[in-house]
Amino acid sequence: MQLLIFIAILAIMLPLGIPIAFVLMAAAAILLNSIGAFNAFSIAQNMVTGTDNYALMAIPFFMLAGELMSNGGLARRLVNFADLIVGRFHGGLGYVVIIASVIFAGLSGSAVADAAALGGILIPMMTKAGYNTDRSCGLIATSSIIAPIIPPSVPMILLASSVGISTTKLFMAGIGPGVLMGIVLMFVWFFTVKKDGYNDKTYYTKQEAITILKDSVPALVLPFIIVFGIRFGIFTPTEAGSFAAIYALLICLLYYKELKLSDLPRIIISSAKTTAVVMFIVAGASAVGYVITIAGLPTQLAGVLENFIHSKILLLLVINAFFFLMGMIMDTTPNILIFAPVVYPVIQMAGIDPIYFGVIMVLNLCIGLVTPPVGTVLFVSSGISGRPLSGVIKGALPFLAAEIGLLIAFIFVPQLITVPFGWIMG
Repeated sequence: MQLLIFIAILAIMLPLGIPIAFVLMAAAAILLNSIGAFNAFSIAQNMVTGTDNYALMAIPFFMLAGELMSNGGLARRLVNFADLIVGRFHGGLGYVVIIASVIFAGLSGSAVADAAALGGILIPMMTKAGYNTDRSCGLIATSSIIAPIIPPSVPMILLASSVGISTTKLFMAGIGPGVLMGIVLMFVWFFTVKKDGYNDKTYYTKQEAITILKDSVPALVLPFIIVFGIRFGIFTPTEAGSFAAIYALLICLLYYKELKLSDLPRIIISSAKTTAVVMFIVAGASAVGYVITIAGLPTQLAGVLENFIHSKILLLLVINAFFFLMGMIMDTTPNILIFAPVVYPVIQMAGIDPIYFGVIMVLNLCIGLVTPPVGTVLFVSSGISGRPLSGVIKGALPFLAAEIGLLIAFIFVPQLITVPFGWIMG
């Protein structure tokens, strides 16, 4: 009964445009009242304790690093580097979008940050070069969800902290699938170029190439430092976040010199606002998680899922179908924080690797960022380009279909995730 009440609350309140954090707080209060145990103090207490987590400290650091890099010219240099590598091919700017997204993913960890930073640069460039704007927006939107898969990933930090698994292992497990997503999108773009007939090419002189490479090196080094440092235990993911923020500040301030000290208050305030939104959602989800537990929803859901526990594939298909639907109506963060603690015990009972499942779960929920009606990244691309949302959705469809196909492939062929993970971890 409580499960139906919870779903009804989400179905009624989310379409009204009520901020998700307030929806979660209301859901916690209504659910507690439904079982005759309403206590405002317990809700507030769990909201506070839910955010008191060392692993979550990585989020504000990576948010700040992303803001510094976006404002300090780093994103533009990554675009120039990608253009140097693949700009000479037909439809080169499309390949630039994908490669730049893969690289920027190793810096920001946020799909929205990726779409905003790269979309602001590349959408005008692609429109000027004669590309279909809706198609360009769709490619940028679907490429941006690589960011939460490749470390440092904010959703993976949230997942690890909510179910008690290793953030480091989740980070390392996401590298292979993230790169594979980029390859699949390039494959789809290749046929899109054939169909649409894009003939643009970019050539650089030797001196221009040297200048671009020189400018790009500091930006390209950071993802490798983060991955290497976390992999070999030089620093924790939280410490990696602080390192990334300091590194981005020094590079943009002293090397690129596009960032001024006078810009820092604005950047810090912007990253603080973004962090506050995320942490408020974390607090609301923590309260809901507490209420869900005492209301017995995990037991109810486990009872439903136990019917499929005899088959790992069937269980994964059912859970992923549920996550896909939830991703369409609710953002990634609350979905992870609410449902991961409920689903993970069933996953472990079925003998499914929690790290492998974590990657699938994050990818599935991130696909929700490019599916209506919520589709946060779609709104970002639409806002940057000025194109109607319906056009952006249409432009994204072939790339979205490829990503859904890849998700299904991960379910049926776990080795696509586990084998690269094994290579990386040694």
